[in-house]
Amino acid sequence: MTVWEMVAVCAAGVGAGAINTAVGSGTLITFPVLLATGLPPVTATVSNALGLIPGSISGAIGYRTELAGQRRRILKLGGGAVLGGFAGATLLLTLPAAAFETIVPVLVGLAVVLVAFQPLISGRVRRRRARSGARPHGDVGPLLFASLTLASVYGGYFSAAQGILYVALMGMLLDEPLQRLNAVKNVLVALVNAVAALFFLFVADFDWTAVLLIAAGSALGGQLGAKAGRRLGPGALRALVVTVGTVAVVQLLLR
Repeated sequence: MTVWEMVAVCAAGVGAGAINTAVGSGTLITFPVLLATGLPPVTATVSNALGLIPGSISGAIGYRTELAGQRRRILKLGGGAVLGGFAGATLLLTLPAAAFETIVPVLVGLAVVLVAFQPLISGRVRRRRARSGARPHGDVGPLLFASLTLASVYGGYFSAAQGILYVALMGMLLDEPLQRLNAVKNVLVALVNAVAALFFLFVADFDWTAVLLIAAGSALGGQLGAKAGRRLGPGALRALVVTVGTVAVVQLLLR
C-alpha cells in the first residue's frame, strides 16, 4: 500500500468502528476501500473481519452500562452467534460469491423495514402474547434464537449490515429499549467476527497491513460511536438505523 492508501484504510476503520457500534453496516465503508487498494475480494473480506474485532469490543465496552442485567440473554444468543459465524465463514470459502450476494440486499432491506415499523410490530406481538398467556416478552425464545443464529451465518459470510439485522429481530421479539438491544448487538457482532476471523486464520490469506490499520481505526471508532449512539433517543436511533440501512441497500444493489 502507498502512504495515502494506508491513511484511507485507517480512516475507513475509524468510520466503520463508529457506525458499527452506533448502528451497524460499517463493513460497507471498509470493504470498498480495501478493494480500491487492490486486494482480492476474499482477502479483503477476511482481513476486514479480523480488523474490525477491536472496534466491536471497544463498542461493547462503551455500552457496558446498557449491558447490565443481560448476561443470561447474551450467553444464550452468543452460542447461536458462534455457531452461525462459523457456518458463514465456511460458506464464504465454499460457495460462489453470487450465490449469497444475491440475497444480501433483500435481507438488509427487510431489516430496515422491520426496524422502521418495530414499535408497531412489537406492540401487536406483545398484545397477542398477553392474550394467549405466553411467557414474558423479555425471554429469548426459540424463534429469536433461530433468527439471530441465521443472521450470524450471514454475518460470518459478509458481515455488512448484520448489526441492523440483529436490532430488527430483537426489536420485534424483545420488550427492551433500543439502546439495550444495541448493546447486545455489539457483543454478538464481536463474537461473530472473532469466530470467523479465527477460522480464516487457518484457511485464508490476510493482508496484515490492512488488518492492523483497520484494527487501530475501529478501536477508536468504537468509542466514538458508543459516545454518540448512547446520546440518541429511541426515535433518533431508529431513524439513523433506517437511514444507514437504506444507504447500505442502495450501495449493495449498485455493486
